[in-house]
Amino acid sequence: MRLLALSSLLLLLLGSGLALQIQCYQCEMTHDCSTPEFIVNCTVNVQDMCQKEVLVKEDGVHYRKSCASSGACLIASSGYQQFCTGKLNSVCISCCNTPLCNGPRQKKRPQPSAAITLNTPRLPVLSFNIIILLSSILC
Repeated sequence: MRLLALSSLLLLLLGSGLALQIQCYQCEMTHDCSTPEFIVNCTVNVQDMCQKEVLVKEDGVHYRKSCASSGACLIASSGYQQFCTGKLNSVCISCCNTPLCNGPRQKKRPQPSAAITLNTPRLPVLSFNIIILLSSILC
């Protein structure tokens, strides 16, 4: 019975890590709509990327931002690369997979020379620690 309870707990904790949700900006505007009111939660395990389209028209620059599936976004962005000139009638589509990455461009910060910063999720480490803990309890 104890084994069943611990196994169920392990599956619950590991299973919750499989549901990936990203937040993106979503809008169609003539300004770079990167403020909190435009933040949306994308569909879990379906829309795993953020997409940003920048269109240069006669009346100015238009932005279209949304959640997207990786397949659709990557196909769209590669198909429009030749039209991304920055001139009139230019269309630039970019895809990214970190929270709110379709917002304004980040200013480049100098990298610390002695340290390397890793942006990795902590869930695998937590899951590994839980497995070790459970195996020590069960053995």
